[in-house]
Amino acid sequence: MKLGHRIFIGYFVIFCLGFSYPIYWMLDTLRLRYLEGAEEPLVDHAHLLAQQIGHQMEAGSFSTEELRRVFSETQSGDLNIQIYNVLKTRVDLNAYVADRKGVLIFDSRTPSDVGEDYSDWRDVALTLRGEYGARTTREDPEDQDSSALYVAAPIRVKGEIIGSLTLIKPTASINSFIRLARPLIINTGAGSLAAAVLLSLLFSYWLTRPIERLTDYADGIRKDLRPPFPDLGNSEIADLGEALQRMQERLEGKQYVEEYVQNLTHEIKSPLSAIRGAAELLQEEMPPEQQKRFLENIRTEGARIGRIVDTMLELAALENRRLTPEMVPVDLLSLIQTILESKEPLLASRDLLLSADVPADLQVIGNSFLLHQAVANLVQNAIEFSPEGGEVQMTAFQQEGKVVIRVTDQGTGIPDYAQDRLFEKFYSLQRPDTGKKSTGLGLNFVQEVAAVHQGEVLLVNRSEGGVDARLVLPFESSED
Repeated sequence: MKLGHRIFIGYFVIFCLGFSYPIYWMLDTLRLRYLEGAEEPLVDHAHLLAQQIGHQMEAGSFSTEELRRVFSETQSGDLNIQIYNVLKTRVDLNAYVADRKGVLIFDSRTPSDVGEDYSDWRDVALTLRGEYGARTTREDPEDQDSSALYVAAPIRVKGEIIGSLTLIKPTASINSFIRLARPLIINTGAGSLAAAVLLSLLFSYWLTRPIERLTDYADGIRKDLRPPFPDLGNSEIADLGEALQRMQERLEGKQYVEEYVQNLTHEIKSPLSAIRGAAELLQEEMPPEQQKRFLENIRTEGARIGRIVDTMLELAALENRRLTPEMVPVDLLSLIQTILESKEPLLASRDLLLSADVPADLQVIGNSFLLHQAVANLVQNAIEFSPEGGEVQMTAFQQEGKVVIRVTDQGTGIPDYAQDRLFEKFYSLQRPDTGKKSTGLGLNFVQEVAAVHQGEVLLVNRSEGGVDARLVLPFESSED
């Protein structure tokens, strides 16, 4: 199982356990919390009403009939009050009054109970003793909606408790609030759990993404693609990645030197043999014309060795790069015009026509020197493989979010056997006019430049003859 999946499952289990208990606790204690909320204002109301009755009794003006009329008229009135999601249609508050012995002297619900002894009821008994008296009782033990909350307050005359007043609040309305609140709590908890699970999924992805990038980088190294080192942030994974990169560079450096020494030795061996042979022949007597020809061969092969060494140094610096070359906006029209001017003597000697069609405002973000060398190599190849009197065409245009630099010639094209080896180091085809080969490093250099710029180079045969070479680069407008 992948690390990201393990992290996600772990967080999922933790969140499920962490959310289930508080939601269960809230649902289990929800009724108690509502009863507490209803009981507190009942205490205030009971003490206010008890104080008023005490004053009336002290003044001799207390009348149970008047109190019953107040309750009756209040309860008979129609209400239409929307309390959030609950509609209240009547006043459901009741009360009863007991004397100092606990005998009822008033009951707003059932006047026939007047005279009953309530001294054993918790609310009355505790209140007459000067304590807080309250209870919750069901009229029907099987029906939770028949439950009512009883809150009592002492009736005092001259500081002496002479009775108790109990306010009665049915809990049916409280049950309605609970029924409405319960699914809301469940839905909120489920939504919070889903959000937490999603965040844990994103967190596991964020945590394992550097590992995936490091894995992709290692696979790219294994496939010899030379990918750029990924952004791993500032975590321990980044430290691990940098350590692996240093190890890879150390190992590659040794292999790199061995490979280049072998390639360089192999390629220089042939021109050195030619120089050695020409030098030996020059020690013998020969006509001046023949001597001149051998000297020219020595100069030619020496120049070839120089080109091989110079190009390999450039290629080595590019392939074994540690830092990305400086990238700046490059005006393609100026770049191509500079290349055309440098190739004019060669074009004139071959009687070739070179035309260019480049928009004046077309730019790419890149390294000007490397792009110049790469495009110049493509133009050089086109010139060398073009027949005398032919035409080389250069165009640059934007296509599907890319900038394409295109060089076409009218030569013989690429043989089938060479299609898969075009970018191979030191592989070269004979030039049609001289029969000689180049260093075989030019196209490999172009490929490296394209890789540095996150682009690609393509060479295909044209149906009308010749080669269509394209350097494709990411497009960046001048406004970026």
